[in-house]
Amino acid sequence: MKFRVERDALADAVAWTAKSLPSRPSVPVLAGVMLRVTDNQLQVSGFDYEVSSQVTVEVQADADGAALVSGRLLAEITKALPAKPVDIAAVGAHLELVCGSARFTLPTMPVEDYPSLPEMPSSAGTVDAASFAAAVAQVAIAAGRDETLPMMTGVRIELNGTSMAMLATDRYRLAMREMEWNPDDPEISLNALVPAKTLNDTAKTMGPLGGSVVLALAQGNAGEGMIGFAGGTRRTTSRLLDGANYPPVRSLFPASSNAQAQIVVSALVEVVRRVALVAERTTPVLLSFSEDGLVVEAGGTEEARASEAMEASFTGEPLTIGFNPQYLIDGLQNLGAPNAIFSFVDAFKPAVISPASENGEIVPGYRYLIMPIRVTR
Repeated sequence: MKFRVERDALADAVAWTAKSLPSRPSVPVLAGVMLRVTDNQLQVSGFDYEVSSQVTVEVQADADGAALVSGRLLAEITKALPAKPVDIAAVGAHLELVCGSARFTLPTMPVEDYPSLPEMPSSAGTVDAASFAAAVAQVAIAAGRDETLPMMTGVRIELNGTSMAMLATDRYRLAMREMEWNPDDPEISLNALVPAKTLNDTAKTMGPLGGSVVLALAQGNAGEGMIGFAGGTRRTTSRLLDGANYPPVRSLFPASSNAQAQIVVSALVEVVRRVALVAERTTPVLLSFSEDGLVVEAGGTEEARASEAMEASFTGEPLTIGFNPQYLIDGLQNLGAPNAIFSFVDAFKPAVISPASENGEIVPGYRYLIMPIRVTR
């Protein structure tokens, strides 16, 4: 194998592939990225039996072939190279990399020991890449991080005709985003539970590429239990989580509300950040709503307290409710709108935060539900 490639293209491809490699692989070859050259095309691949990543780069090839090298090391090297074309050649049990006057020799691993990448499942349809990336970011923040509850670490994707819904919850908050997409089968009705981290990383990478993302999902045939995404020259597959017993979380959204508040998002985020400085890690911030506006306060140890008043339009009986400050900020920052509408049933039931339009109405599509923390005063 021998080829020349642009430094930026190589660095991007290796960085993206190496990002999903395991830090403690079960077998050494899984820490590697596979470089395979055929017909002036370089395929950079990574696979850990859960997630596979593959990106294709145009190269000037003198000889086709394949080599398997440490992904993390190659990513660090390619990122640090000068902005010049890179010459790479497999020589015996080593990979030689030359860029300008910089020269690296890396040991290779046996190509024949590397597992075959899974095939992409059959295409289910396409979705606009930028819209998809924005929607995934809004939902993935609410997914759980506790690996002992794997079901909660996923984003549930529900496909019904031209409607796509994504939901995620860690039991303390719930995010839901609904959007349009282009199914191959207009009668499609499928659900899939995708690991949130994989989905977020994939969407974040494919969003800036523009165009559309192909969503590939097995429908009761070969490749079941797997989802695939393809955009531009990149493709990734991921094993699905078992979502058979995923709770009916949609029912958590209240059917009606007894009070509503409209607030400027950026102002509330700043106030919550300031006031929360005195709060302990598990201490909530208190939001007191009335006709006069909003007062945000928090108390910590050793009598440290903070409070700040701000403007808010409020309808309903005066209300004081406590929230985890970080969960509140996460929801506000991902609304995608300058103004937020809070909908309340009472101080002990979940509140729903929605983006607001310029004329003060709820914009459909995204909802962020947050559980209150009971506070004794």
